[in-house]
Amino acid sequence: MASSYKIAAISGLSSSAAAVVVVVVDVVAVLVVVVVVVVVGVVVVVIDVVAVVFFISVEVVVVVVVVEVVALTVSVAIVVAIEVAVVAVVAVVAVVAAAVVVAAVVVAAVAAVIVVVVVGGGVVDAVLIKVVVLQK
Repeated sequence: MASSYKIAAISGLSSSAAAVVVVVVDVVAVLVVVVVVVVVGVVVVVIDVVAVVFFISVEVVVVVVVVEVVALTVSVAIVVAIEVAVVAVVAVVAVVAAAVVVAAVVVAAVAAVIVVVVVGGGVVDAVLIKVVVLQK
């Protein structure tokens, strides 16, 4: 879900703007997970204190500890899933950027060949045109 949201969010943006969007979404998601972990931790501490103050049975305390461990495990799994989604989106952006570079090189090469064939300027002119196009 997160990766499709990020891909939808960055469509039509430049690669640097897309990277900024990915980082912002990632940071916000991690902050949400941190807040959830803190809230769960506070609730567990309150339950632990109540259990100790009111001498609740050992079985209840064990259940509370199990709930705490499960909540923290789920939180860690969420963070890992978010990071995996970010890596996937960054990889997609990198592949798209590489494809754009390859397309630019192909266009420059084709343009150079066309100039050589049509104008008859020779191989040196073609190489110079290709270099100029690639530097832009």
